[in-house]
Amino acid sequence: MTNSIIYKITPEDAWQAARANGIFEGAPIDLADGYIHFSTAEQARETAAKHFTNQDNLLLVAIDATALGDALKWEPSRGGALFPHLYATLSMDVVLWEKPMPLDENGVHQMPFEGA
Repeated sequence: MTNSIIYKITPEDAWQAARANGIFEGAPIDLADGYIHFSTAEQARETAAKHFTNQDNLLLVAIDATALGDALKWEPSRGGALFPHLYATLSMDVVLWEKPMPLDENGVHQMPFEGA
């Protein structure tokens, strides 16, 4: 795959704790599965709806996928689509930005980037 930016949806408090430690080891689901789940821009909205319904205080974190090397694998998931999975911890030096994902009046997360 050639997507150079991938995204992680995470609760803000968990992300701030990871920032303080300098490394993100993953959310509970990541730890259980053995890899950190990411989405492409096209997949992020559905990921939010499926796994984070009505959750407040979420961040969308943009990651430089090219900096992750061979630890990043593109594997089939929802509907056979290829999703990026990181088989390593995430270093903060590959984070491009982090932005809030507020809920709109219908309880839908607003994606802080174009094209999602």
